[in-house]
Amino acid sequence: MVSINKKSKLPIEYTHEGATVRGITDVQRLRRSVLANLLWENNFYEDGVDNAARIVDLASKVKPEVVSDLAIEARTVHGLRHVPLLLLLDLIKRGGTGVASTIATTITRPDEITELAALYWKFNPNKDFSAQLKKGFASAFNKFDEYQLAKYNRDGDVKLRDVLFLSHAKPKDAFQATLFDKLINGELATPDTWETNLSGGADKKETFERLISEGKLGYMALLRNLCNMEIAGVDRKLVREAIRERKGSKYVLPFRYLAAAKAAPTYTGDLEEALLGSLEQAPKLKGKTVLIVDVSGSMQSSLSDRSDMSREDAASSLAIILREVSEDIDIYANGNRTVKIKNLRGVALRDAIKNSGAGYDGITLTPATKFAKVHTSGPIERVVVITDGQDTGHGDNAPHKALLLGKRNYIINVAAYKNGVGYGPWNEIDGFSESIIKYLVGYEEEFS
Repeated sequence: MVSINKKSKLPIEYTHEGATVRGITDVQRLRRSVLANLLWENNFYEDGVDNAARIVDLASKVKPEVVSDLAIEARTVHGLRHVPLLLLLDLIKRGGTGVASTIATTITRPDEITELAALYWKFNPNKDFSAQLKKGFASAFNKFDEYQLAKYNRDGDVKLRDVLFLSHAKPKDAFQATLFDKLINGELATPDTWETNLSGGADKKETFERLISEGKLGYMALLRNLCNMEIAGVDRKLVREAIRERKGSKYVLPFRYLAAAKAAPTYTGDLEEALLGSLEQAPKLKGKTVLIVDVSGSMQSSLSDRSDMSREDAASSLAIILREVSEDIDIYANGNRTVKIKNLRGVALRDAIKNSGAGYDGITLTPATKFAKVHTSGPIERVVVITDGQDTGHGDNAPHKALLLGKRNYIINVAAYKNGVGYGPWNEIDGFSESIIKYLVGYEEEFS
């Protein structure tokens, strides 16, 4: 998740806005390209295909064990789905006895088997699976039960049964052997999901209420369908209880709660309670935190082509989390200018950041830190900047001249651009998962 950048003789490079930044190593660049990545999606400045090509190139330049660890971390810790598969391609190309184990560990859903196979053939047309890929697929198949296989047994160009045949997967026991036969013969029991029920003509209200009551509606499906359930007249009390229980919310990123509240305002209070409730046991950051949130124009762009959530929304979700885990915090928004934000909680903080009036022309980190120095009282333990790294500062306002106000200074980058601010004495963190907070606490405990 993190690259800690020390002074080096690496070359000066430039953000897309022209600000100078200190070059970073291939390992650091790979981590920042991966951990804030929604693969194949366009960024504000970069095409998604270019971003994917950069990851492929960078992966080939670092040690295989780095790629292996990063693939597993990206999937199992940060919940990314597509970019870990791209990293697996690099390992498959290199070969080695540990590749199969990494494949099996990284794959957590049956549809990732077919996606990896399709991706493999995209880059290796008409080429047979490697021995390690076969072993990895075989191990992955034995991780799933009938419900999981049936749910993701889709009619795509590459089917699960195709990969099962080609990988020569051997069942781990008699029960699994029967399951494999069902998959091959198309006899898997139809999964009891909202998709299969509604596509079969079932009543929306009855279906959602039954699945929620029986604990069969996944938490992500719950959040994504709040608007549909509201329209269908699903019992609001039932929905509210399910939101607050947070069952199956492990891989739900913080901004998903804000996205759900945006789509279904009726449940804003419940979603806020769920988000804040998930932080009650989170480790705390001691001392004064200064938080600077980038609200520039590029932060208004969508997280992906299919999302109505922006990078600013992701930044706001992290701000909400930092507000909850900090003993003391001052919050600022930065665009054309820097504005101090009221110390609010939850959705109210998101709205305050959005309506700060700081402008959209581009983050200028150096003036922001100067402003924070004047308007923050008492000793500062840490400074945290949440941005997409596209600083517009030049000359005396260049980002590398930003003041180091805290004992520790962090930049959280919620984009995956090739170059961004945050190098030199700053600690660079990439992504928008709540695991960022775990890192901050762990890092400060280790180096206190």
